[in-house]
Amino acid sequence: SVDCSFSRGVCDWKQDTDDDFDWNPADRDRGDGYYMAVPAFVGHKNDMGRLKLLLTDLKPKSSYCLIFSYRLAGEKVGKLRVFLADKKTAPVWEENKGKDEKWRTGKIEIFQGAETTNSVTFESERGKGKTGEIGVDNVILISGLCPED
Repeated sequence: SVDCSFSRGVCDWKQDTDDDFDWNPADRDRGDGYYMAVPAFVGHKNDMGRLKLLLTDLKPKSSYCLIFSYRLAGEKVGKLRVFLADKKTAPVWEENKGKDEKWRTGKIEIFQGAETTNSVTFESERGKGKTGEIGVDNVILISGLCPED
């Protein structure tokens, strides 16, 4: 398993340069490291911010599971989407409102064909709300299928 968390991860994270705003580090409540966040007051409605995880050394014809923590806090805060490799495709995962401010777990299966996935993009789309944030943390890539809860 590969730990791509932001506080101590070994992974290669890149801010997209042709989006509307950047994701920024935010301190965890308990002080143990930080996560990446988009506060609700950044940008305008429908603006996008993309954070890309570059994946190297994934074996062709094998399965991986991407597990991550996410939070959509605040009313009308926006959407969080995850894309694999090519931006033109539909998102493989999307969430558009949080029931509360709790952190939840997202899981995405990545199947490698002959072409291997070389990046995962977390995209935040701003909503109408002015409070709250969209956050992502604890990104882990494990080989094999995603475990059941």
